[in-house]
Amino acid sequence: MSLLAVATMPAVARPLSTYQQLYRSPPTERIRMVREGLAADAIVHTSGDMGITRERLLRLLRFPAATVKRKLASGAVLPQDLSERVLGLQKLIGQVEVMVEESGDPAGFDGPRWLAHWLDQPAPALGGARPADFMDTAEGQEMVASLLAKIQSGAYA
Repeated sequence: MSLLAVATMPAVARPLSTYQQLYRSPPTERIRMVREGLAADAIVHTSGDMGITRERLLRLLRFPAATVKRKLASGAVLPQDLSERVLGLQKLIGQVEVMVEESGDPAGFDGPRWLAHWLDQPAPALGGARPADFMDTAEGQEMVASLLAKIQSGAYA
């Protein structure tokens, strides 16, 4: 099964390591997925996994609600820029899950929900801004990914 198919599956049908697979996948595979476009329902599945409303996820990624509504109704794929933001968020979830797996016992840990909560917390390393404030660009998502890696290493414990 392709990562594109796995990344858009509902959480109940998805293997537990879907986000980890996405995080560990080669950049060329993620680029291909972005270029092909993610199914619009990836928004619904990701927001559900994170325990947040679809509207909250749309605000987090700064998506135009009308566009997403149309794409969902028609079963279409998201445009490249929106696909990139969703995939970037999913990759962050995978990063968190991998970090916990490498650092200890992941039993009972809910990576998507933990990330949803953490994104809303002010971060001193970001000048007091919330990581959520940077989720609307690939560069911002990379900055947040770097911060997570530093937290794992103990640089921002």
